[in-house]
Amino acid sequence: MRTEVIKEDIIDLSRLRGAKDRDYGYPILGVGLAIGMVFFAIAVLVYLDGMAVGLEWYEVMTIGLLVVLGPYGFYATSVAKKKADIEARLPDFLRDVAEAGRFGMTLPESIRVASRGKYGKLSPEIRKMAAQIEWGVPATEALTLFVDRIRTPLVERMIAIIVKANNAGGNVSDVLQMVAKDAREARLMEEERKVEMVMYMMVIYIAFFVFIATIFIMNSVFLPAMLETNIEGAMINVPIITEVQVVFVVSIIVYAVGNGIMAGVLQDGRIANGMRHGFIMLLAGMVSLTLLG
Repeated sequence: MRTEVIKEDIIDLSRLRGAKDRDYGYPILGVGLAIGMVFFAIAVLVYLDGMAVGLEWYEVMTIGLLVVLGPYGFYATSVAKKKADIEARLPDFLRDVAEAGRFGMTLPESIRVASRGKYGKLSPEIRKMAAQIEWGVPATEALTLFVDRIRTPLVERMIAIIVKANNAGGNVSDVLQMVAKDAREARLMEEERKVEMVMYMMVIYIAFFVFIATIFIMNSVFLPAMLETNIEGAMINVPIITEVQVVFVVSIIVYAVGNGIMAGVLQDGRIANGMRHGFIMLLAGMVSLTLLG
């Protein structure tokens, strides 16, 4: 209790609340959009014959799309994966805190004891929380700071229940056990949903590569056959063949971006993850067309 009384004199809580991990997602997205707009403008100039860069306009546009989709998509997905790993180990931590509380320990003591365990990506956050408690920060405030760093719906819900239970008094261990069970069930439901969505993801990717194969067959077999056809009264306009080939490439670009975003939304409901899939599909599509000639 002594540390609880003097903690305002020792710890500047306003600075602790402000010392959050930086989120570089929006800066990365902003820079990507700015660079992408430059490429899109160049693509328009190339299309209007106002600039020559040694690439076709749709190739320049593809580079711009890759710059927009890739960096932000991969960064946001890595952040989300880290948070998902933390959520996966949160039930184990809450269970250990509840077990320590059953031996008569207070919530701050239980957190310090549980911080010695191994919880994967969650361990650094738990040790940071235990260190703050040892410095004089109340346990409820340390838990709130933990929520500010993680910021996921599951963590916010679980910690809010624990903080209110601790402030209300009574047996916090029972509440921790209940919260741990609820968190574990929520994670299991999320994992089951992801497993079910894997099949749809596979269908999207397979359909995309089948589409590329169809484009390749039409470009290498069907269009050359049209040029070689010599029917009396029928004339094949060669420029139209070139325009059809450009339409094929543009359709692959649209298909890759659209289906990639849809795949990400189906997987975990996030457009950022869809941008990552869109980048992968777009890059794979353009590389495949290049390799296939």
